[in-house]
Amino acid sequence: MGSIETLVVATLGEAAGRQTLAMLAIDPALLTQRGDTVSRAAFAMALNVTLFADLLHRVPSGKAYVADTLARGGKVMFDHGALRSIRFPDGPTGALPGGEDAFTRIFLPLGYAMAAIYPLDRLKMTGRAYRHSDFPEAIPQFFLSELHVDRFDPEFAEAAARVFGTSRDPLDDRAKAMLARYEAGEAVQLVDAIATLPVILSAFDRQHDAPGFADYQLLLSRSNEAAWIATEGNGFNHATDRVADVAALAERLKAEDRPMKEKLEVSATGRVRQTAFRADSVERLFADGELRQVPGSFYEFISRDIDPATGRLDLAFDTGNATGIFAMTSAQAGASR
Repeated sequence: MGSIETLVVATLGEAAGRQTLAMLAIDPALLTQRGDTVSRAAFAMALNVTLFADLLHRVPSGKAYVADTLARGGKVMFDHGALRSIRFPDGPTGALPGGEDAFTRIFLPLGYAMAAIYPLDRLKMTGRAYRHSDFPEAIPQFFLSELHVDRFDPEFAEAAARVFGTSRDPLDDRAKAMLARYEAGEAVQLVDAIATLPVILSAFDRQHDAPGFADYQLLLSRSNEAAWIATEGNGFNHATDRVADVAALAERLKAEDRPMKEKLEVSATGRVRQTAFRADSVERLFADGELRQVPGSFYEFISRDIDPATGRLDLAFDTGNATGIFAMTSAQAGASR
């Protein structure tokens, strides 16, 4: 087996691993990598495959779409995944590095570089795109956003500190050592990569305790995104399928009565077009022991045209598009956008 297949099967199990790999269109240059060591590109792709499997496990609407795509003879071209983080002005979030720092320590050693910054001022957030240096079009990007606590009022900051201050650091010494070897350009043994992938995967989850309901309501009154992070943490907010004609796909999915966003988001250049399903509802446990329905994650679709300036696929994002897509996790998702 190639390195990616070995890592995915070891992490997800034989049946689930092979099933997930069969869903995705993966560059053969990545799939043929094999041997006793694992390249940073192969590890990054295996991480993305396992994250995609986790997203489908939590998003029934996305799982149903992928099943339909496979039944039609297609595969998913996994374009990017998105995640959210919290940035306090005075440093870490509990035991977790603050904001994007919790993830750049993973992304950079695995060969990612920051491609662009996207101010999301209306949401009091900043988005950053991380693109893989070795296979920029084939390995999914990460759209990593930070919510800035210091842009809110003191009451919000106090509630945020109570909710997120209990955060733990999921990375153990072995995972940190493996990332350090990748960062130094050293070989990483397959056995170490197999042992470490589940630990790295666990970073894409909620690291803090169940929130108090009063604190959740206060966060929600100021920011849908803060409330979402309170229940979902750093899990994938969405995963995105790169398709040839997102507008035509959106019309078909609306006709099939799928939970579609009403409005197509089009970038300022016109080259990047996006839409999404509305977030699926999930049950989450709060600190008072009660289970409550809250917005979960969702599945997104994107079309990218060639950038005439480079002759390559336009891998950029767009502030307006991102702001519109983020609304999919609000209580009124899709009502006006």
